[in-house]
Amino acid sequence: MSIIEANDTIVQDVHPEVVELRRRLHRHPELGLDLPRTQAAVVEFLEGLGLEVTLGEGLSSVVADLDTGRPGPTVLLRGDMDALPMPEDTGLEFASEVDGRMHACGHDAHTAMLAGAAKVLSAGRDRLPGRIRFMFQPGEEGQGGARVMIDEGVLDGVDGAFAIHVTPNLPSGTIGYRSGPALAATDEFSITFRGRGGHASTPHWATDPVPVAAEAVLALQSMITRTVDAFNPAVLTVASLRAGTTSNVIPETAELVGTIRTVNELVRLGVVERVSQVCEGVAAAHGCTAEVEMEAGYPVTVNHAGFIELVADVAATTVGQDSMIELPAPVMGAEDFSYVTARVPAAMAFLGVCMPEEPNPLEAPACHSNRMMLHEDAMATGVAMHVAVATRFLSDPPGWLPGDR
Repeated sequence: MSIIEANDTIVQDVHPEVVELRRRLHRHPELGLDLPRTQAAVVEFLEGLGLEVTLGEGLSSVVADLDTGRPGPTVLLRGDMDALPMPEDTGLEFASEVDGRMHACGHDAHTAMLAGAAKVLSAGRDRLPGRIRFMFQPGEEGQGGARVMIDEGVLDGVDGAFAIHVTPNLPSGTIGYRSGPALAATDEFSITFRGRGGHASTPHWATDPVPVAAEAVLALQSMITRTVDAFNPAVLTVASLRAGTTSNVIPETAELVGTIRTVNELVRLGVVERVSQVCEGVAAAHGCTAEVEMEAGYPVTVNHAGFIELVADVAATTVGQDSMIELPAPVMGAEDFSYVTARVPAAMAFLGVCMPEEPNPLEAPACHSNRMMLHEDAMATGVAMHVAVATRFLSDPPGWLPGDR
């Protein structure tokens, strides 16, 4: 029996444990960088596998090394662990038991699939050279946990890295992949329009910032469509417009809050600059001022061409050509795996987890929806992909690796 055949058998044996771990994490979601309960569940699952386990110092991370004892490259497999601060309305029997928290982005599945892969690969360690590092990461949802783990040394000695992200908007068990920019960079903005307050009956004695903010919303959308190449896109979303306290008072200020998403650094810089120009210009035209604050988020997640070719080749064997989807454009969400792809050759693939009863995956509740669900059978495919990518990387090191391998 080949190593691939042996691994396939073990994946099926491990799958019930992977589902059980996923449901355990789903019931008790934790937020941000401090995930003690999640960390403990992962450590418990890894016990007895002969891994060298290290816990994070500045966050509740778990790093587990599988050293085969034979020379070879080091490949890192990553799964994020944190949930989102939002309610759950799925009706699942294992729904979140914590009010206002939900695993709505599949990180519970990411963690469980990675833990399952650790178990499978540990069982086959005698057939592999090199080393596999399992990166269980908190704080992907805005806290930059990957960057903290990098500062703590998670990429030391690593030659390549691989991650999987589930998506309910691809058919269950399919693998989506893309070379180059795979996910967007993100920037957050807060814009305060300042006028002069007054009575609602005499707007001519005041300087009302509310219509100014409303006009700026439309002007920003026009700016995107008229100044950004449609084939090198940017997405600007005003997610909140806040102003006033009651019906008969013109407020002093109105505030816009939102995000900018881009897949090219020059486009990113240009849009950020033009947001200030547009808002300051609109405000000045109405006798108001605009104060623009920008907070840079995650950079673009760029898939290494050679690594994504390896992933696609592995996927052809693991799921078959008919279950592979080459994505025509980047996903405009952002990922802190981008900090990993910026430092080592790396790739992120997408695992379809659409529920079978959904007639159209594109209309299924997406990630970050309060009704987001995933088809747990697809998690076996995720485990198999982690295992197959690591096995190929170590047993047949790609020619683009530096040094003598």
